[in-house]
Amino acid sequence: MSQHNQVAIQPSTLYVVPTPIGNLGDITQRALDVLGAVDLIAAEDTRHTGLLLQHFAINAQLFALHDHNEQAKADSLIAKLQDGHSIALVSDAGTPLINDPGYHLVRRCRESGIRVIPLPGACAAITAMSAAGLPSDRFCYEGFLPAKTKARCDTLRALETEPRTLIFYESTHRLLDSLQDMVTVWGAERYVVLARELTKTWENIYGAPVGELLSWIKEDEVRRKGEMVLVVEGYKAPESAELSPESLRTLALLHKELPLKKAAALAAEIHGVKKNALYKYALEQQQDDQE
Repeated sequence: MSQHNQVAIQPSTLYVVPTPIGNLGDITQRALDVLGAVDLIAAEDTRHTGLLLQHFAINAQLFALHDHNEQAKADSLIAKLQDGHSIALVSDAGTPLINDPGYHLVRRCRESGIRVIPLPGACAAITAMSAAGLPSDRFCYEGFLPAKTKARCDTLRALETEPRTLIFYESTHRLLDSLQDMVTVWGAERYVVLARELTKTWENIYGAPVGELLSWIKEDEVRRKGEMVLVVEGYKAPESAELSPESLRTLALLHKELPLKKAAALAAEIHGVKKNALYKYALEQQQDDQE
């Protein structure tokens, strides 16, 4: 038995197998075992995956499954799985389905009662997140921003008050435009980390307020080359945000019938502001009235 086949492959099973995002040493032993033992590998780009398999001396039958043919080809793969074949799904790099094809096939497998076994492994979004130094208890993965300026700005506007850390993928030729649009929509102070060429020789991770980051990238063309992830600080409401006249009016009306603390909590919930800010404001007003 070869070193790659020391795994009990289940028949009629789809394995979702992550591959390295750059450094070939990041492939797991389990991924190699599965790739070496399945009946068929469904790959986004058979030539690209062929080189990876060749590097690890794995001989396997490859099947092309990409964005343009996935829905049409899913039927024949489902038929093979139902016939008892085992199939591994891989993308060009990283974890399949994360901004890569595979969703339709996995969905069809689940609907057909075919077992899907996911393997953990490389993912550029999570790798960047782990080194960004931004809050990671809650985050939003947004993939690529739209290519056209208007659509991109509309998307950024929709995310303007998103409090969670945001993760985007970006391409070399659109990086400057996307960062410029972030400055336009969000202002120059929003903190952004650019993680470039992760796991590769020229890996570079640099964070700064987005206006400064844009200037830094423009200083050297190399800084916008390669595979890129942008990790963006979530929206923070300014501490001294002025309370809207509506929220103060609601507070005054509620306070006629309710204790201040309760009135502040309800007014804050209605207007989406911080109850402490309303409570503090009302206390200050009371003190002013007494003086």
